[in-house]
Amino acid sequence: MRSFCSPAWSIARQLFVLQALVVTCLVAIGTTGAVLLARDDATQAAIDQVTGIAVAVAHAPTVIEAARTPNPSAVLQPYAESVRRATHTDFVVVMATDRTRWTHPTANLIGQPFIGTIAGALAGGRVVETHAGTLGESVRTVVPVLAGRTVIALVSVGITTDAINKRLLGRAPVVLIPAAVALLLAAAGSWLLSRRLSRQTHGLGPAEMTRMYEYHDAVLHSVREGLIVVDRSGQVTLINDSARALVGASEGLPPELADLIATRAEVTDEPVLVGDRVLVANQRVIPSQGHLVITLRDHTELRALTGELDSVRGLTEALRAQAHESANRLHTVLTLVELGRSDEAVRLATAELEVAQQLTDQVVGAVREPALAALLLGKSAQAAERGVQLVVDEASSLSESPPAGRDLLTVVGNLVDNALEAVAGTPPPRKVTVLVVQEDGEVRVTVSDTGPGMPDPAAAFRRGWTTKEGGRGVGLSLVRQVTERYGGAYDVQSSAGTIITVRLPVPS
Repeated sequence: MRSFCSPAWSIARQLFVLQALVVTCLVAIGTTGAVLLARDDATQAAIDQVTGIAVAVAHAPTVIEAARTPNPSAVLQPYAESVRRATHTDFVVVMATDRTRWTHPTANLIGQPFIGTIAGALAGGRVVETHAGTLGESVRTVVPVLAGRTVIALVSVGITTDAINKRLLGRAPVVLIPAAVALLLAAAGSWLLSRRLSRQTHGLGPAEMTRMYEYHDAVLHSVREGLIVVDRSGQVTLINDSARALVGASEGLPPELADLIATRAEVTDEPVLVGDRVLVANQRVIPSQGHLVITLRDHTELRALTGELDSVRGLTEALRAQAHESANRLHTVLTLVELGRSDEAVRLATAELEVAQQLTDQVVGAVREPALAALLLGKSAQAAERGVQLVVDEASSLSESPPAGRDLLTVVGNLVDNALEAVAGTPPPRKVTVLVVQEDGEVRVTVSDTGPGMPDPAAAFRRGWTTKEGGRGVGLSLVRQVTERYGGAYDVQSSAGTIITVRLPVPS
């Protein structure tokens, strides 16, 4: 036999058994109390009954007159028996003051001494007691028969305890039926409650639920992915350590994540910008409860590495194309030399060197910050590969150590990438112009293109906005994040082409 705490006993089953035991004990205690009260009531009712009958018999003229005759039994025995049968008592005994019975239900006991207490009645009072007599234990009363103030006889009326118990048993259904109904209702309620609890706990026992809690707690604190559970009202009901580290949920969820949760849509690998982090979110709805489960992964470094890889890949492709073009030009120069047309060969080679040097001088002269200059030269190579002319405005002016160093690279790089994507596939001429100026306590970045323009300029900087097939809409969102973090501003003008201006304040 399995013990009460065996794993086979689920919480629901244990609760049902416990409730059944408690309810049974309560009903048993209540029923016992009701029975005891009913017994006391029945005894008191019997006392009141026999007392009333005894007093009535003692005051009857027939009894008073017969008590003065030489043979009282001849008159009193029939009278007493008629009273006994009419009142459903067990005995009505009229006796002399010396206990000699004049009447009794058992005729051969007439003339025998009465068994019981009579002293109080002889003194003119009443005696009420439970005493074992010839008929067994009975509740009886003894009252005097008075002639004036003289006690001339005694009357005792009684009901046996067995008779009282039979009367009590006759009233048992009044007590037992409500108790049984209460017990059945309580058992049914406990069974329904246990069924509901069994569904909610999936039939698990205490040990299993304890182990499950320990496992889940260990998993929630050890996994590197962030986990957030939100109820129907939008309140966070669970958040693990990784999620707190990613979103800083001590002061509430970030607006970007809150907006995603508000949609209650099921999403997969959705990019969410939280501060300077790029998080990838997956959101699912639990159908049975309507709760949302959100998992978060930090892709900030991966995005940065991917961007750098894309830049390197684009630069590699551009260098490969340039190497191919350079080989063609070099072959042309060598052919001209072989044909004896050295002057034309020199002019062609000089022209190519001047074009390349002019671009480098223009970028480096305007932008003295090495990393940004290298970024623009790389983007120029990518633009040339795509058949786009990337121009650095001659008005550009930036110090060697500009503010917001790495963040400035993020802004310029994403704006240029967005512009190159916008003009790709459009009819020539395809042109992108970059202006970077540091003046009046701010750095102003302006990127314009000859593309088709933005269909919704106001929404361009929102998370997920994109015009590219399968795009993520992260670039301009990153620009917005950087701008807001520095307390700057951005502006979009879109008609025949697009002009995006970003202003970043320079700390004094």
